Amino acid sequence: MIKSMTGFGRCEVMSGPRKFTVELKSVNHRYLDVNIRMPKKLNFFEASIRSLLKQYAGRGKIDVFITYEDTSENQVSLNYNAFLAAEYLRYFRQMEDEFGLENDVCVSTLLRCPEVITMEEQSEDEEELWSGLKEALEGAFGQFVETRTTEGENLKRDIMDKLGGMEKVVAVIEEHSPEIVAVYREKLEAKVGELLKDTQIDESRIAAEVIIFADKICTDEEVVRLKSHISHMRSTLGEAEGVGRKLDFIAQEMNREANTILSKANDLEVSNCAINLKTEIEKVREQIQNIE
Repeated sequence: MIKSMTGFGRCEVMSGPRKFTVELKSVNHRYLDVNIRMPKKLNFFEASIRSLLKQYAGRGKIDVFITYEDTSENQVSLNYNAFLAAEYLRYFRQMEDEFGLENDVCVSTLLRCPEVITMEEQSEDEEELWSGLKEALEGAFGQFVETRTTEGENLKRDIMDKLGGMEKVVAVIEEHSPEIVAVYREKLEAKVGELLKDTQIDESRIAAEVIIFADKICTDEEVVRLKSHISHMRSTLGEAEGVGRKLDFIAQEMNREANTILSKANDLEVSNCAINLKTEIEKVREQIQNIE
């Protein structure tokens, strides 16, 4: 199924006292370029997040935003450093003896001393943390794929319509080409007849000139290849996924054939058809840039 590289997904999960929110959005890009913003506490899972995302996307510039809240009451604990408190007291008494100062140290004084009392975040169960985060990630990634798929189907329908229009233009070029040669022969015979007047016209010479002209303006090969490319692109649009680069290559080849037809055109109608063809191909190429 065709997927667009433009997409959005969001999911919020409550896992006990923990709340995970994941949002992601993407735009077209030549390769898979992932940028993740999340709390430091979750940095340990970055490799796992990237690995999981690769199961849902193959190309695109993707920005992932993760927020995490923990409402549990035992998030931090206090640590009392008895040894360090004793050291502070020892130096306070030494200062009292050396300088004859009153030692007014009390518990509140010691509490203000650095590192006597410290706060420490409680370690969390990594499996439980990953379980909640993964659920939020998979929910957001699933929605992300849905939006990409919906947009991809819209792109597919638009490209299919344009391919149908191209086929009609190619058919006009194919049908009109023999007429150009016939009109050229008539004009050539008329011009030669006017110049030679009553003298008999050398039919073999006329035929040779017409053959040379027909060879110069012949677009049969280009028309056949264009038909083949249109058919190839249509079948490629029916493939599973990851066809963006392939479609872009086919469009380049189509444009090459349209350019050749335009350079050979010796007729206003064929020239206009070739220009219209190039315009439609360029529109298709713009659409293809958004396909994964």
